[in-house]
Amino acid sequence: MGRLSGKIAIVTGAASGIGEASAKLFAEEGAQVLAVDRPESAIDTVHAGDASIAAFAADITGDDAPKRIVAAALEKFGALDILFNNAGVSGRAFVEEMTDEMWDRTNAVNVRGMFRLCREAIPALKLRAREKGRARIVNTASVMAFDTDYGLAAYCASKAGVGGLTRTLALELGKFNITANYVCPGAIYSGMTRTNFDKPEIREVWEKKAALRRLGQPIDIARGALLLASDEADFITGHELVVDGGLTLRT
Repeated sequence: MGRLSGKIAIVTGAASGIGEASAKLFAEEGAQVLAVDRPESAIDTVHAGDASIAAFAADITGDDAPKRIVAAALEKFGALDILFNNAGVSGRAFVEEMTDEMWDRTNAVNVRGMFRLCREAIPALKLRAREKGRARIVNTASVMAFDTDYGLAAYCASKAGVGGLTRTLALELGKFNITANYVCPGAIYSGMTRTNFDKPEIREVWEKKAALRRLGQPIDIARGALLLASDEADFITGHELVVDGGLTLRT
């Protein structure tokens, strides 16, 4: 039996990168998955042919998006065990050059959208935890939740916000047997980073920074999320799981 056998999960940002890898891995491990991403993404095709994954096109920042997403999972699968908030955006600009729109968009997706989807999902997660003894929230932050780099004020602030939100969820929901944890990826080769990491001079710098001397792949983060979503994580909550290949050991 798979590690998520009988589980029902929502995975956001599931059309590419970490989200795509996680939706596929969760399904391989026995879960039924509602894979969510923006309508203009490849969400309607990337999981085609996998009967365990149902695609759902939605921008998580939309006013009614949380209600529509949770309702779709309940209608399709009948319950909800796992909410994996993975959708995120990035961008670079020095603070003195950053526009309100850049700041607001980053935080709207990375923190506000996550908060609103958690809020909408909590009643369903509570019900499932009463029936099955557990439920899970897993959120994607970043090593930039506690570190920084030039031009990443909005991104770093948003990912630090993910940490604060998740720890508070863990505290508030623990008595209902719902755990809340967050994974902190390091330098990952994905759709969001490919433009930079396809440049050999940039890729080599970041590979050398990591103790394992390579960039992470989406599956590396998916495996971390799987651990936090599984029954094996019954006594882990409010935890920051760093999955960075040793990138931050010397910083």
